[in-house]
Amino acid sequence: MTRQETLAALKQDEPFDLLVVGGGATGCGIAVDAALRGLKVALVEKNDLAEGTSSRSTKLVHGGVRYLEKAVKRLDKAQYDLVREGLHERGVLLKNAPHLSNPIPFVTPLYKWLDVPMVTIGLKLYDLLAGKMGIGHSRLLSRKKALQRFPMLQAKGLKAGVLYYDGQFNDARMAVALAMTAREHGAVVANHVEVTDLVKESGHVAGARLKDSLTGSEWTLRARGVVNATGPFGDRLRQMDDPAATPIITASSGIHIVLDERFAPPETGLMIPKTEDGRVLFVIPWQGHALVGTTDDPAEISEHPRATEDEVDYLLRHVRKYFDLSVTRDDIKATWSGLRPLVADPEAADTSNLVRDHVISMSEAGLLTIVGGKWTSYRRMAEDTVDQAVAGYGLEPALACQTNDTPVAGGAGYLPDGGARLVGAHGLAADVAANLNRAYGDRADAVAEVAAEGFDSRLHPDHPYIEAEIVYAVRHEFAERAIDVLARRLPLALIDKAATAAVARRVVEIMAKELGWDEARGQAEYDLVTERLAVAL
Repeated sequence: MTRQETLAALKQDEPFDLLVVGGGATGCGIAVDAALRGLKVALVEKNDLAEGTSSRSTKLVHGGVRYLEKAVKRLDKAQYDLVREGLHERGVLLKNAPHLSNPIPFVTPLYKWLDVPMVTIGLKLYDLLAGKMGIGHSRLLSRKKALQRFPMLQAKGLKAGVLYYDGQFNDARMAVALAMTAREHGAVVANHVEVTDLVKESGHVAGARLKDSLTGSEWTLRARGVVNATGPFGDRLRQMDDPAATPIITASSGIHIVLDERFAPPETGLMIPKTEDGRVLFVIPWQGHALVGTTDDPAEISEHPRATEDEVDYLLRHVRKYFDLSVTRDDIKATWSGLRPLVADPEAADTSNLVRDHVISMSEAGLLTIVGGKWTSYRRMAEDTVDQAVAGYGLEPALACQTNDTPVAGGAGYLPDGGARLVGAHGLAADVAANLNRAYGDRADAVAEVAAEGFDSRLHPDHPYIEAEIVYAVRHEFAERAIDVLARRLPLALIDKAATAAVARRVVEIMAKELGWDEARGQAEYDLVTERLAVAL
C-alpha cells in the first residue's frame, strides 16, 4: 500500500472500530492485537514509527534484574509481579521475533566476597521465576572464568563473577515489524500523521482530526474508540480530551553511549548491579559495537531529548572504573537519549523507585489511555488494552487474543543460518548476508532482489548495510524521511554518527528518486539529518 493509498483509507466515511494514536512499542502492539482479533483498526503516529522512546532503549528483552532486587529487599509484590510477567513476555518475544532478538549471556563482576551469595541467589531466583520460558541457567564464575568471558574487566580486586542470561533485540526494527504485521492483518498504519484535536459526539470521543505532517492536509477520522498510546506524551492527548485532567506521567531520561567493539566481547554482556548511586549499568555487544547505558534521571518531556554532559561523564566514569581499558570522549561513536514514561507517584523520592508497570484508564468522554510499562511487556500491555477497549466500547471481535503465538513480520520462516544461503543464492558478501538475515528474517530475499536492481553497493565501507535496504524501507517499511532510514530502519545513526553523516547525501538521492522529491525537499531532508546528528536523534 502506497502512502497515498494509506491516507485515502484513513479518509473513508465508514468509522473504524479503533483509532490507535502512537506508533511506538505499545501502539504498534495494540494495532497487531486488535487487527488479529478481526477489528477494523487505524494507527497514526505524529513522527516516525518508534521515533521516540521505543528506538532509544538499552536493546534488552528482560524481566528486570533491578526490579527483582527491590522486590526481595522491600517485599514488594508489585515489583515481583512485574519481573515474573517480564520474564514470561521475554520468552514470547524471543519466540515470535527470532530474527530481531536473541538470548545473551551476561557477566556480573563481584569485587566483594559479601556480594557473592546475594547476587548468586538473586540470579538463581531470576531463573526460577522464568519457569519454562527460561533461556539459560545462571552460575557462579571463578575470577579466572569471569576474565575469560569478559577480558577487558578490571582485574584488580575482582573476586568472582556470576553468569546469567537475558535477551537483546533491535527495538526500532521490532516496531516496524509490528506495524507491518498489523498492516498485513488489515490495519491501516500511517506515520507522520498527527492528531490535532479529538472529535466528540454527545460528549463522547468519536474520532479525531488528523493532519499529514508532510503535506499539511487535514481531515476527520471517525472511530468507535480512540486509544492514547503516546508514551511520554500521553498527558497531551488526555488534556486535549479534558483540559483539567491531572498529569499522570513522569519521565526519566536514559542515555546511552556507543563505543567500538574492543569494549565488549562479541557475545557477552556486562551487568553492574550497583553503581556509585545504586543504579544498574550495562555494557552490551550490539551491531558490532559496545553499547553502554543507562542513566535514570528526572527529565522534561520533549520529542528529541539531548544527552547532558553530566550523563555522558557518568557513563564514562563507570566504564573507566570497571574496565582495564582507557576510554575518553574521543572513543564515543554515538550518543542518544530516551525518555521512560513512568506512572507518576508524588510520594516517590526519585524516578528509579517508580514501578515500571502499565496503567490503563478511560476518561469520562471515552478516551482510553495506556501509560507506563516497558518494551519487553509490549504484547501483554496490548492484550490488556484491547480487552479494555472491547469491553468499554462494546466492540465485537471475531477472535480472542492471538498474539501469544503469532510471529511478527519476518519471523515465521527465519533460519538462524540463513545468511549462508543468501550468500550462495544472491552472491552477497558474508557480513551483508548475515545482516539481511537478522534484520529482515524471511523477507531477506526480497531485499536481495532489490539489490539485484542495481542497489547492491555498501552504503559505507565500515558497515554491512547496502543501498537496497533504503529502497526496501521506502517501498515496504513506511520510511518517508531520510532520518527514518538512517536512525531506525538501519541503526547506523545509533552506532556511528560520522558514517551516517558521510552517507546522508546518497540516502537522500536514493529516496528522492523513489519518492519523487524535488531539489528543495532533498536539501531539507539532508539538513534534518545533519541537525539530528548534531543535537539529538
